Amino acid sequence: MRILFTVFCCVVQGFAFSQDLQWFKGNTHTHSYWSDGDDFPEMIMDWYKSRGYNFICLSDHNVLIEGEKWKLLPSMPSHQRRFEEYVEKFGKDWVVYRTDTAGRIEIKLKTLAEYRPLYEEPGKLLIIPAEEITDHFERKPIHINAINVQELIKPQGGTSVVDVMQNNLNQVYDQRKRTGQPMFPHINHPNFGWAITVDDMKQITGERFFEVYNGHPLVHNYGDSLRMGTEQMWDELLIDYLTKGKPLIFGLATDDAHHYVNFAIEQSNPGRGFIMVRAKALTPEALIDAMERGEFYSSTGVLLEDVSFKKNRLKIEIKAEQNVQYTIQFFGARKNEDRAHLVKEIRKNSASFKISKDMLYVRARIVSSKPKENPFQEGDFETAWIQPVVPQL
Repeated sequence: MRILFTVFCCVVQGFAFSQDLQWFKGNTHTHSYWSDGDDFPEMIMDWYKSRGYNFICLSDHNVLIEGEKWKLLPSMPSHQRRFEEYVEKFGKDWVVYRTDTAGRIEIKLKTLAEYRPLYEEPGKLLIIPAEEITDHFERKPIHINAINVQELIKPQGGTSVVDVMQNNLNQVYDQRKRTGQPMFPHINHPNFGWAITVDDMKQITGERFFEVYNGHPLVHNYGDSLRMGTEQMWDELLIDYLTKGKPLIFGLATDDAHHYVNFAIEQSNPGRGFIMVRAKALTPEALIDAMERGEFYSSTGVLLEDVSFKKNRLKIEIKAEQNVQYTIQFFGARKNEDRAHLVKEIRKNSASFKISKDMLYVRARIVSSKPKENPFQEGDFETAWIQPVVPQL
């Protein structure tokens, strides 16, 4: 197995925000008619922009949104109505379609280059090209997103789950080095099909991001009675990585939306998971630079006023909603421990934790009393995950 690790070579020391930075809301994992989503890219962009998102990655399976692609309109009445809404919104001069001898409608999908000017605005909305590299080993699905990818990456295959992951990760790093463009991969929904174990992830090199939360109803975020959830995976990975001298791994929240026409808990709808990145500007360079330094948090609804890490103290201030209570939990592990544990819990709108030098890391989770609208799982409350920090010398 060839191991390539030319980027992400230092351990991130945590949040170091200044006054010239601002928060940007985004989603790095969502789908359209270009693969197995059920809506037009333009309609999807309109959904996210109208709800205050600042950057979006349409990450369709093994395809970039370029070239010519025709989509046979699904026969369901809801999708027929969606097509009528699409034509009404954008006009007959924009929509290109044809009808076959059976009366079925095929629509020519718009490319990123075509629809991008309709929605992008400097400082307001950025559309970042992406691809979900969709591979497998035997019957195990192995999916990795490539963010700001410039050229299509074909699934590389491999002789094991670890080999498949590493081969595809390497392709992203290769392209980043060759093109000089900022980009990064992230491992998607490891528990989907129970495909990727924490032991598999411990063996790869170079990965800095994975989905600690994915809004698709079939991804088993919380594990089951025999297998761990993704948050427990995160702690095990952090202990393993830091003990071995590897960089921190950060946890993303995404919605992995496929369904935009019908909304229900059993559908994979938009708006379930997102990230808030604090960066200098709304550009791929600034966003990716901030994310690689851990200057972001993941959420299903909880928003922060501020988070900082200075003099080994992690401070969190919530943008509190009226009549909503918040529990801030700090998790971590000491250097001689092989398991993480809850080190502090406080029921307030702000909290801090002083990380001692005998600790490997600390991260935080915020759970609100506000039920999540259209949740991943019945009974979920809005939650946020703060990226881990390590003690500074």
